[in-house]
Amino acid sequence: MSYTTQQDILDFVEDNNVKFVRFAFCDIFGFQKNIAVLTSDLPKALEDGVCFDGSAIAGFMHVEESDLVLRPDLSTMTILPWRTAEGRVMQFFCDVEKPDNTPFGGNCRGFLRDINRRFKQLGLRCNVGTECEFYLFENDDRGRPTRIPIDAGGYFDVAPLDAGENIRRDICLTMEQMGLAPQHSHHENGHGQNEIDFRYSDPLTAADHAITFHTVVRTVAAQNGLCANFSPKPLPDWDGNGMHINISAQCDEAAQPLPSVIAGILENIRDMTLFLNPCEESYRRLGHDKAPQYVTWSAENRSQLIRIPAAVGEYRRAELRSADPTANPYIAYALLIYAGMYGLEHELQLPPASDFNVYTAPAEVLEGLKKLPGSLYEAAALAGASAFINEHLPETVISAYRHR
Repeated sequence: MSYTTQQDILDFVEDNNVKFVRFAFCDIFGFQKNIAVLTSDLPKALEDGVCFDGSAIAGFMHVEESDLVLRPDLSTMTILPWRTAEGRVMQFFCDVEKPDNTPFGGNCRGFLRDINRRFKQLGLRCNVGTECEFYLFENDDRGRPTRIPIDAGGYFDVAPLDAGENIRRDICLTMEQMGLAPQHSHHENGHGQNEIDFRYSDPLTAADHAITFHTVVRTVAAQNGLCANFSPKPLPDWDGNGMHINISAQCDEAAQPLPSVIAGILENIRDMTLFLNPCEESYRRLGHDKAPQYVTWSAENRSQLIRIPAAVGEYRRAELRSADPTANPYIAYALLIYAGMYGLEHELQLPPASDFNVYTAPAEVLEGLKKLPGSLYEAAALAGASAFINEHLPETVISAYRHR
């Protein structure tokens, strides 16, 4: 059943013993926040929104202009399945507005919705799917996280080498209960490293799901006495965590927009890197263990920045391999769509494919290839000087990332 009206929601609450409703949103850096509303106050909250102190949220407001309002998106309603059936907890994702109902520049969810709407107005459809990696670490005897992996397994290993298979199973089942669509799960290359892939969806839904995924993984890990870690390079001698972003672009005409979309992303990727790889640790991952370093593309080749997997029809897509799980998915997906539109508007053509392994290629082959930024400082400088970034991102967002 689709719950699209306030009365639909109130009827569901009454019929399903819901006692608390989380109004969830993200700060500028992609960390989920929420406020819980008791169901006795839900009718007013649905009608008027929920006011909160924006100055207490990283990157949002100054103390002298602090009030902001959460407006729930009713279509995102879900039950949190790990909470007790007695006094159930429900959640909405919200947009953030100013008290006078005007847009708030830090509302990254609304920012993504608006750019996707513009993409549709061009007669194009965009879908996004993510492949997210994470480590499972042990906790110490006081319940504090360590950096001790739960196993010594490797890529695609099975039990007993893979000690995380039951946890991945629980994560996938929980995702399904919440309306998410897991597609594949497996042990990754690093000790204690795992990956779960999503079925594609529209960009806004995909971003909501990416945020929910982090919460689900951390919750299920904690229920098993473990710690889930999404940082880009938690173990110096093992693979980092990536968030591979699969993006497709389709239209009803015979022309195929994807090549120009890829060309636009390649053209602007260096300027966007600050928002795809937003912390110092991100740059210890790039250029190592299959994480890209050069601005290149190829078909199927996993050593390149963008690869085009061997898929046809609705599954035809480009896979961007540089982003990591510390990126705010609302900003990341929006910038990729903007870059794709740039490629289409300028009728960009793809450069020649780099059909070689960049990790073993001789120096003369790599000479002249553009590189991704090698540090957070370089990425911030490129973003600050970028006409593309300054045209498409609010100044408050750019400043927050550059001076984090």
